[in-house]
Amino acid sequence: MAASCVPDWADAFQPGSGDAARRAEAAEAALARAAALGASYADIRINRYRRESIATRERQVQNVSRSASYGLGLRVLVDGTWGFAASNVVDPAAARGVAEQAVAIARANARLTTRKVELAAADKAEATWSNPIKRDPFEVPLETKIAFLMQVNEAALKVPGVSFINSQLLFVDEQKYFASSEGSRITQRLVRTYPQFTTTAADRAAGDFQTRAVVDRAKLLGYEYVEDYPWVQDAEQAGHEVVEKLKAKPAVPGRYDVVVDPSQLFLAIHESVGHSTELDRALGWEANMAGTSFLKSTDAGKLRFGSNIVNLIGDRTQPGGLATTGYDDEGVKADRWHLVRDGMFVDWQTTRELAPLVGQSRSHGCLHCDDWSSVPFPRMPNVSLEPAATEVTLDDLFADIKRGIYVVGRGVSSIDQQRYNFQFGGAVIREIVNGKLGPMIRDAAYQSRTPDFWASCDGLGGPATYRLWGTSADGKGEPGQTNAVSHGCPPARFRNVTVLNTGAA
Repeated sequence: MAASCVPDWADAFQPGSGDAARRAEAAEAALARAAALGASYADIRINRYRRESIATRERQVQNVSRSASYGLGLRVLVDGTWGFAASNVVDPAAARGVAEQAVAIARANARLTTRKVELAAADKAEATWSNPIKRDPFEVPLETKIAFLMQVNEAALKVPGVSFINSQLLFVDEQKYFASSEGSRITQRLVRTYPQFTTTAADRAAGDFQTRAVVDRAKLLGYEYVEDYPWVQDAEQAGHEVVEKLKAKPAVPGRYDVVVDPSQLFLAIHESVGHSTELDRALGWEANMAGTSFLKSTDAGKLRFGSNIVNLIGDRTQPGGLATTGYDDEGVKADRWHLVRDGMFVDWQTTRELAPLVGQSRSHGCLHCDDWSSVPFPRMPNVSLEPAATEVTLDDLFADIKRGIYVVGRGVSSIDQQRYNFQFGGAVIREIVNGKLGPMIRDAAYQSRTPDFWASCDGLGGPATYRLWGTSADGKGEPGQTNAVSHGCPPARFRNVTVLNTGAA
């Protein structure tokens, strides 16, 4: 595909000179019609999405995929009950039709429910917001992107013993317009960049193979993330690690002190903290995907979640975070707040509907939908673990460990339906012996229960060790939706944790 196709396609995606006026006209038509039909509240999202994905294997391009989507979705409250409808036609006539459908759905829903929705107050906002980018990835020639992936592949393949490598680039451009019956009018643009790769080494004589994935590093950044981060060096290191992993000895089960690198700890935060502190899960409203929560709606301010050095933040403002935004999908300004402070569970992830149910007058801004056609509902913000106040190094965390393991990267993992019992593996796991990092082991996973695990945390890396990791496809709901979310953290040390051999018969 010629490079000239990229700017042509990008130009076709961009709204024309009259698009903003047409979009506003459609929004006003929908809101006015909803009010005329008896809606006490209404909000509309008119969203445009553009995605590009490039996948390679060794020295071949396997796939180039591009897509675009544009449409509107309207929520209404009628008699204290929600209704929602959507259309891929953005004009006043279609918008009025959507309003009529949404109001009819709300009236039908009202006959089936006894709970009336009450919304927390929200400030009227007239704003424009976008994440800062230095280089728009959709303006970068396709050949440049392919050349980058081939460099990554060659760096891994030059390591003796590496058999295969897959690599991918994914870019997302999300342009959103929000309008509410309370007067908010908000325009936003979010650009996300997702590089990733997986190396494989095979021992054909033994019938064995091992993989080393370098994933979950997506960020709310432009193409500069591809250019500025040392991906090629990472690929070469991953090649050496996967070859070493093929020869690593199996883990010996037992109790160990465990140091978890940010490249794996982010996942433990996501599963054990991020999902358990979603208030709709604790209320039993959400159980379709990934279950409910071991936390009760009355636990905030009462339950000890971890040791007194554990501070976990919900954050929609974190630079580079995949869940970072200016405003959520009901017009609430992005917030930053403690979920766990000094080891105590203190607050929830909330929306305008959820906040009053726990006695709060304001939402933390956690409403989100993954498409104009999707119903907005509570989604996870960036949830991050604060580092130590002083400069604690990784070697400092190892120093007094006599028998331990160091866990890097994402491995085979599982957690129960209440985000309570879990086990997490890693991509690369090494022994720690008498304060020093030792050889690699394989088939290891640490196992614990959420409050026990965080209570065993007695060491955190300092600010210089803090890293931001993230996932592009956090699933929730039925029908399912995906959310992009990041988790920042330093390496952390946990004492006397159960370690399993996951390869044992």
